[in-house]
Amino acid sequence: MSDAEAAAAVADAHRREWGLVLAATVRVTRDLDLAEECVQDAYARALTVWADGVPRNPAAWLTTAARNRAIDLLRRQDRLRRLLPELVVDDVDPAYERGGIPDDRLRLICTCCHPALAQPAQVALTLRLLCGLTTAEVARAFLVPEPTMAARLTRAKKKIAGAGIPYREPDAAELPERLAGVLEVVHLLFTTGHTASTGADLVRADLVERALQLGRMLRTLCPGSGDVAGLLALMLLTDARRDTRVDAEGRLVLLADQDRDRWDGEEIADGVALVRDALRLGGPGRYALQAAIAAVHAEAPSWEHTDWREIVGLYDVLGTIWPSPVVALNRAVAVGFADGPDAGLAALDALAGEPQLAGYGYLAASRADLLRRLDRGAEAALAYEEALHLTGNEVERAFLAARLAEVRPAPGG
Repeated sequence: MSDAEAAAAVADAHRREWGLVLAATVRVTRDLDLAEECVQDAYARALTVWADGVPRNPAAWLTTAARNRAIDLLRRQDRLRRLLPELVVDDVDPAYERGGIPDDRLRLICTCCHPALAQPAQVALTLRLLCGLTTAEVARAFLVPEPTMAARLTRAKKKIAGAGIPYREPDAAELPERLAGVLEVVHLLFTTGHTASTGADLVRADLVERALQLGRMLRTLCPGSGDVAGLLALMLLTDARRDTRVDAEGRLVLLADQDRDRWDGEEIADGVALVRDALRLGGPGRYALQAAIAAVHAEAPSWEHTDWREIVGLYDVLGTIWPSPVVALNRAVAVGFADGPDAGLAALDALAGEPQLAGYGYLAASRADLLRRLDRGAEAALAYEEALHLTGNEVERAFLAARLAEVRPAPGG
């Protein structure tokens, strides 16, 4: 195997297995910084070793390498004897047998979401460390500059070390107080995978699948939570459209043009049933309302039959219980379809002063589309140029560039 092939295999394992390997290593070290160091060493070693062939189970190889490195460092630091009673290094996780949290990644998410940390710090730290997102990707999810997010992550890690927050699973009584942060992590993980912020692919399937897996685990652990049911419903209903979002040439296909016969009917049916459960269990919570909006799209027989007024009404309720600039933006887009592009543009322009949306490409792209529909080509072109400047995903950039070419005035025109 060539060095390039080995590097590609390691990069793929980083995308798919980083969180699992880190979580398993933290169980040995009880020290987040040390676990990160050991996992990074394991991936660096894989670059050399895997040139002779990729192991059949890359995650197991990386986990073993990281744990062995951790134990070696602990011995050198004379800390192994003190930690030995707490170590769990066997291949079969006892949590499976005693009914605990059945996944190291979910356990570490719960740990990072300790009440001693502010919720934004909980979510950001978990996305960065466990889910393998870059600091830039986490900053994009929070609509803040990258340096701001880097400082926030550093403070959160220092707080964990300084407060002596233990790396263990919460018991049944502790889980509810951490659930909001856990759900936020899973939702942002799914959102980041659903539309990758950078790269040549629209979707990062590894992140989407990981979020769905964690959502199903939470549903098993918390069957009486309306928020859990609502989040899983939202993810299923959104993911049901995955195969129709790009065409055979890899070009973006808007919701209006997607082949609804190719949507995943099983995911839609499961999602709609979960929406009903969510509303029955907890009333109109944030995730249940977002899932209800997704269900309106999923159940419409065609784009033309979409009930945009119902969608606007759902956004009105959502904006009341969960005020957010992104919710207001999505509502403005829905108004543009319910009441016409002039009304949508007025609602959108009212958000121009929102600082969180200043670097948000979808605001410029939404405004460009409304101006295009109003035949205001020169203004639409400027908005498309702004959206291109703020967009990193290559599939989305290609779509925006094509729309810009359509509306850009001809020379001398």
